[in-house]
Amino acid sequence: MSSIKTVKFTKMQGIGNDYVYIDCTKQMLDLDIANLAVKISDRHFGVGSDGLVLILLSNKADFMMRMFNSDGSEAEMCGNAIRCVGKYAYERGLTNKDTISIETLAGIKVLKLNIKDEKVVSVIVDMGEPVLAAEKIPVISRKGEFVTENIQVDDNFFALTCVSMGNPHAVTFMDNINEINIERLGPSLENNSIFPKKTNVEFVKVIDRQTLEMRVWERGAGETLACGTGACATVVAAVLNNLCDRKSVVKLIGGELQIEWDEKNNHVFMTGPAQIVFDGEYYIS
Repeated sequence: MSSIKTVKFTKMQGIGNDYVYIDCTKQMLDLDIANLAVKISDRHFGVGSDGLVLILLSNKADFMMRMFNSDGSEAEMCGNAIRCVGKYAYERGLTNKDTISIETLAGIKVLKLNIKDEKVVSVIVDMGEPVLAAEKIPVISRKGEFVTENIQVDDNFFALTCVSMGNPHAVTFMDNINEINIERLGPSLENNSIFPKKTNVEFVKVIDRQTLEMRVWERGAGETLACGTGACATVVAAVLNNLCDRKSVVKLIGGELQIEWDEKNNHVFMTGPAQIVFDGEYYIS
C-alpha cells in the first residue's frame, strides 16, 4: 500500500500568470520536484497553474525562489512570480521589511513592497541590467547583438530582437498579434536551433511611444496570460528599435505592467500587482 504525503501550498497570481507556491522555510520537500511541478500544474488533475514556485531560505539574500514550469523544467527567473513571493513573505509574517532581496538562478533581485493597511498592493522589482550580448542570451549569431534579425518559420519571416532578463527572450513586432496562430508559431520559435537553451517569445504591437501590447509564448509553459521578464525584454527591445520610450506600459492578456529601463544605471524596473487566490493541501500518493 503506497503512502500518502500532504503538501501545503498557496495559489497566487500576478496579472493572470498563476503559480502554486510552497513555503519551504517551514516544510522540507523530499520529493521529485520536477515531477511534482508537472502534476500540480495540471489544470484538470492537479491544482492548475503555469508552474510551481518554491520559497526557501538563502544565505545570500532574505529568501530564495526556485521556479519550475508546468513541463517540469526549471527556469532562471519569473517576474510575476517574484512579486508574489514578496507579497507572500510579508503577509505571511516571514519578514517585516518593505524592501527585501530574493536569490534566483538569475542572480539576486531587490523588491520594494508598496504596503497599505498591512497588505502588499504592488511590488517594484529591480530586474537588473538587460543582457544584449548574443552569446550570453544565448542566441547563435555572427554579430555581437541580435537586433532586428530575420528568422524564417515555414513561409513566414520574423524580425527578432533578443534580450536576456536572466532568461532568454525573442521579441518580434507586428500589428496582428491577436490573429496569429501562437500554438504553431510559439513552439517553432521557442525550439529554433539558434537558441541553445530554447527561448521565450514575445509578439508585440506598438500602440504608441508609452504603450505596448504583448502576447507571450513561454518556454516550457506555452501561452500564458502574462510574463514579467518578457514585458521587461519587450520594452528593452522596443527602445533598441526606437519604437517606445524607456518608461512604458505593457498590456498583456492578464493585465498591465509598468516597465522602466533606467538610463542612468541601465537597470530595468518592473511594477505590478500580486494576489493570493487560495490556500490548500495537495495529496501525493
